[in-house]
Amino acid sequence: MMMNIRQNLGPGPGTYVLLLELAQPATIPVGRLGPVVFDTGWFVYTGSAFGPGGLAARVGRHLRRSKTCRWHIDYLRQFAQVPEIWYTFFPEKMECRWAAIFQETLSVRIIHRGFGSSDCGCDTHLFYFKRKPGIANFRRKTEAPVSRKGIAP
Repeated sequence: MMMNIRQNLGPGPGTYVLLLELAQPATIPVGRLGPVVFDTGWFVYTGSAFGPGGLAARVGRHLRRSKTCRWHIDYLRQFAQVPEIWYTFFPEKMECRWAAIFQETLSVRIIHRGFGSSDCGCDTHLFYFKRKPGIANFRRKTEAPVSRKGIAP
């Protein structure tokens, strides 16, 4: 799986959305946030990768199950599947703008303020949807071209 991501994304910098599915509800200790309750359903997490290795390295890390929990999303990843990623190689970091787009969505719920956003002024970078969110409406709202990639289990 890691090699596939590296081949398809390459080392370029960019912004991404992890689309996560949680099959069973869970209460997960998330670092300094403490225990967070997650319902069954779909989550979107916005992030950026402008460091060494770019998108391929960051998304590849998120897709690995066995790792030290460094970021809030690492804790949820221990329980949730990532069937899809959305991404752009747009030269500006878009994660906060994308978080704002998701936050304005009517069917969204914020799980925990500060999740994934401890280094910016956003309320959160993780959003909950009862049903799988589609990419079409999201693409209409962002100025960056957004691609989608399905991830094999």
